[in-house]
Amino acid sequence: MTNVFTALLLLSVLIGAGGCRRQVPIATQQTQPAPRPTVDSGAVARPASSVSGTADKSVTKAADANVAQIDFIYLTTRSKLSFRSPQQEIDNATVSIRAQKDSLIWLSVSKLGIEGARVLISRDSVRILDKINRQYAVADYGTISQQFRFQLNFELLQAVLIGNLPLPNSPAQIVSAGADTLLLRQTDGGTRIDNYVGEQNRKLIRLLLTQQAGNNTLRLDYQDFTALNTFLFPYTSHLLLDYKAAATGQPAQTQLTIRHTKVELVGESPGFPFSVPASYQRRP
Repeated sequence: MTNVFTALLLLSVLIGAGGCRRQVPIATQQTQPAPRPTVDSGAVARPASSVSGTADKSVTKAADANVAQIDFIYLTTRSKLSFRSPQQEIDNATVSIRAQKDSLIWLSVSKLGIEGARVLISRDSVRILDKINRQYAVADYGTISQQFRFQLNFELLQAVLIGNLPLPNSPAQIVSAGADTLLLRQTDGGTRIDNYVGEQNRKLIRLLLTQQAGNNTLRLDYQDFTALNTFLFPYTSHLLLDYKAAATGQPAQTQLTIRHTKVELVGESPGFPFSVPASYQRRP
């Protein structure tokens, strides 16, 4: 993929946050943020009908013509995050996110007021600072993709974070149009990308990526759309990644829920502090 946080590896990124680890199931009750003016995202349902074969030129167009995209220079959020993978669970951690468009994503993960991890995601690598265990790790996207058996890169992570299409400039086939949703299908190499778009708000409300060779899937649902400057921003995201574990070859699943309590689009850099103390050990 030319492929987001999910930013996507907001997932493998958080595997490094050992200071926030818990051994109990993720709670289903979450603290609700203060009320905000929201827009109904509409029901998300898989369309029953589809167009088979090659799409007519009249239904093939640039995807960004059909979906309201979010543009920004810098973005900051305060968020709550729950995460579950075969190795780890994080329940209702506090996350601060800062992003510079097409360049950097920075995260600080805390629990009970103590910062457990700091992460810097660039276009070529993910760097993790484990402040509890005084360790750090650096991984490129090839390594992360191999671990999750799914092709990941910066563009996908950024798209996942803000609710934009992962391939905004690629042609999309309109597979079906229902009363509530429009299904736009794209392909990138061996990956099929199904974009479910709300008919009324023109926002991406579900993203389904299927890697056809291994049948690995990434599903992302966006909810709680809220007015942010001139855009609608999804304040709640649910991510589900099904894949075969690289080590065992057995089916595995990673789940992520993130709820933003504050989001700002700003014109000046919020700063992206990240440095590794000399005493920290590098993790293999």
